[in-house]
Amino acid sequence: MAANASHRNGAADEQPLVLGTRGSQLALWQARRVAGELDTAGYAATLREITTTGDRRQDVPVSQMNDEAVFTKELDRALLSGEIHLAVHSLKDLPSHVPEGITLAAVSGRASPLDAFVAHPSFDGLLADLPEGATLATASLRRRAQLKAWRPDLEVVPVRGNVDTRLDKLARSDWHGMILAACGLRRMGLEEHIREEIAPRVMLPAVGQGALGIACASDDADVRALLRRVLHDDRAGTCAAAERAFMQA
Repeated sequence: MAANASHRNGAADEQPLVLGTRGSQLALWQARRVAGELDTAGYAATLREITTTGDRRQDVPVSQMNDEAVFTKELDRALLSGEIHLAVHSLKDLPSHVPEGITLAAVSGRASPLDAFVAHPSFDGLLADLPEGATLATASLRRRAQLKAWRPDLEVVPVRGNVDTRLDKLARSDWHGMILAACGLRRMGLEEHIREEIAPRVMLPAVGQGALGIACASDDADVRALLRRVLHDDRAGTCAAAERAFMQA
């Protein structure tokens, strides 16, 4: 079905919308949530998993790839080619400027934007209780910079992989803990691993963290209007627009 095909609620001859997503458990949870919201509104959607550069290159820290779009560009190509009608992203993964021909059509209702301290099972304290020289793991340059600004004595090491993989690495390591997005842990049903959410005075969250961004091809007016009507949350969208404008400045 062409990417600019019409989608009429309840039409008997409608084929499902094709929803592109990364293949991680968290990405699939998010995509299924969006598909469920579309289904409730009367629009069937089928998922298509697409592997991104960031998924393939697990041996390199994201900050060293010199590419803002490591988790999105393959999905963008699928939108532009008409292979998929919409793509579901963690909004924090979207580049500061979306590519020409792509529109951020909707921003979902937002979960907690805060980062979470996940402690090693052998460590009983909170983030403030970490001993001098304690080791924390994170995949994020932003988190590393803020941790070092708050506690220069901390040893901050890189970690890659999906949420379950990172938790397994933590359990088998000598680290004191790691930093993950609180919303991702809750969406995966892993909230018991959250020792505490980190106050913004210690760690400002990523732009858009906690929200989903739903993109489509700019020239697909029908799908763009549908996504805006069914999926967009005005409050989350306003916050996301302000945060992304700050990032672009």
